[in-house]
Amino acid sequence: MKLITATPSPFARKVRVALLEKNISYEEIIDIPWNSNTKTNGINPLGKIPILLLKDQEPMFDSKVINQYLDYLEPNPLLYPRSFQENISARLLETVADGICDSVVLVFLENSRNKDLRSKNWIKRQEKKIFEGVEYLSNYLKDKQFFVGNSFSIADISCFSCLEYIDLRFPKFEWKNRYKNLNKYWNIHKIRDSLKKTKPKTQIIEPIQD
Repeated sequence: MKLITATPSPFARKVRVALLEKNISYEEIIDIPWNSNTKTNGINPLGKIPILLLKDQEPMFDSKVINQYLDYLEPNPLLYPRSFQENISARLLETVADGICDSVVLVFLENSRNKDLRSKNWIKRQEKKIFEGVEYLSNYLKDKQFFVGNSFSIADISCFSCLEYIDLRFPKFEWKNRYKNLNKYWNIHKIRDSLKKTKPKTQIIEPIQD
């Protein structure tokens, strides 16, 4: 089993965390999907990571698809809750966290363009989604230790990865100061082995051509 990943990606991180939580052995292939020599060419038609490569099977991509596959492959621990309501809640939070990350990516890319070509309105629209998304996560969490139920789930993997991705790409937001409950939550879980081992790191990407 091989995983094509990128060190900053919160989406790839979700899969890396899941593999560690389930103690599944795999080979990690580091890629930069924005660069012209990306390894995604010819594998994922969307040019995105993560991509899971399995022997004698077609490549699997999209973190949600991969992690659901991993839950079937190794259900201990189960990351998508078995309870119907908790499962729906976890998937909802995963969707919100992923959406926030999408907007962070778009702001990062827009700010990577030449200054005179950047769209302030576009950046503001994406920042609004980030602000309101994190507000939603804070209101949902309240003072709980886990986002859903009483155990670590895909909701926690998604939300924790999202928050640390904001730190990496959008530090001026300072969510730790804005939302004390999220800061408390982060401090509780940052020592978890799977999260420590997958902390996001920047990569150098090719200049964006306008």
